Amino acid sequence: MSERFIRTEMLLGQDALDCLSAARVAVFGIGGVGGYVAEALVRSGIGKIDLIDNDRVSISNLNRQIIATEKTVGLYKVDVLAERINAINPGCKVAVSRLFYLPENADQFDYSVYDYIADAVDTVTAKLKLAEEAQRASVPIISALGTGNKLDASKLRIDDIYNTSGCPLARIMRKECRRRGIRSLKVVYSNEDPLKPAVTNEISSRRSIPGSVPWVPAVAGFLMAEEIILDLTKKYR
Repeated sequence: MSERFIRTEMLLGQDALDCLSAARVAVFGIGGVGGYVAEALVRSGIGKIDLIDNDRVSISNLNRQIIATEKTVGLYKVDVLAERINAINPGCKVAVSRLFYLPENADQFDYSVYDYIADAVDTVTAKLKLAEEAQRASVPIISALGTGNKLDASKLRIDDIYNTSGCPLARIMRKECRRRGIRSLKVVYSNEDPLKPAVTNEISSRRSIPGSVPWVPAVAGFLMAEEIILDLTKKYR
């Protein structure tokens, strides 16, 4: 193992790192959560990573997204992150898809090629479709639920969707998962009561935009990456 990952090898072992090097993970949604998922995966030695998003970096992303700087505003998030990944580990093979994942374009992906799927998309319908496709392809998936209007990162938890409580989005997801026959879905969620924003956000007329801080989405992303890495390497540790 190269010196690049020697500190990780000390804890996980060479066989686990070989497993990660051979693994391919897809990250759907490159925002406050998804960016940190990819960051931790690449720094842990994942060999192949797919980045799926069609959004561009905006000024409002600067408070919480790892790819957002004054120099990257206006650029596609997947392109910025791909360049960052190459600077961290040139040996990681990156595939980018500039599109918003929706049920309407779900058939553009061959889910069976992935060893794990990280869902960090924004819409419930997209999350449910990803969960359905992952179940159909027998590919493990972990889904991020809402981190907006939350301040206490210590309230973040990983559990099956059917064991969650105290999260409005989780309540909707539980109902829809049952209706669609999704037997299980690992999620990162917070049981913190959502805060009411102190000011009204008028950036978008399409939907209500939640407030967000730097640390909650980041911790959620790192927890997702931890779960992915430990799941992939469990038989080698």
